Amino acid sequence: MFRCVIILLALLVAAATPAFAGPTTLEIITDRGRVEFTIEIADTAAARQTGLMYRDSMPADHGMLFDFETTQPVAMWMKNTLIPLDMLFVAADGRIINIIKRAAPLTLTGRHSAAPVRAVLELNGGTTDRLGIKPGDRLIHPLFIASPLHDGRADTALPVPASP
Repeated sequence: MFRCVIILLALLVAAATPAFAGPTTLEIITDRGRVEFTIEIADTAAARQTGLMYRDSMPADHGMLFDFETTQPVAMWMKNTLIPLDMLFVAADGRIINIIKRAAPLTLTGRHSAAPVRAVLELNGGTTDRLGIKPGDRLIHPLFIASPLHDGRADTALPVPASP
């Protein structure tokens, strides 16, 4: 009986722990070329709620993609998030709708999508300025509706430079 209780408790703890899919890669097509990131995907309610909380650093070429499964208005916060982040609000076709730059850590201020979105990509604060990522640029990843991989912009992959 005791063994069954221990197994049941272990299963409950495992079920309560947010599961992040990944890591996988994602590209952003900008006017300067393509930039590749290694990302984790938060695609459950628990994973989206936890996000990047309690992490004291993240490599320059990493991020987290929050999949909301349907297109909807979205608000994000920085509760228990220790590093500044750029938040890219992304439509179902992979287009960046709006960007919140350098969201301050440990704040409860809502950061909202300018229109309904499918996902939010969080990158280290300052990444969008450093790489010239802006609204209208496109994310290439299987999560987004099939779109042309080349839209006339430069198609040279650019390495993500380390933060200064």
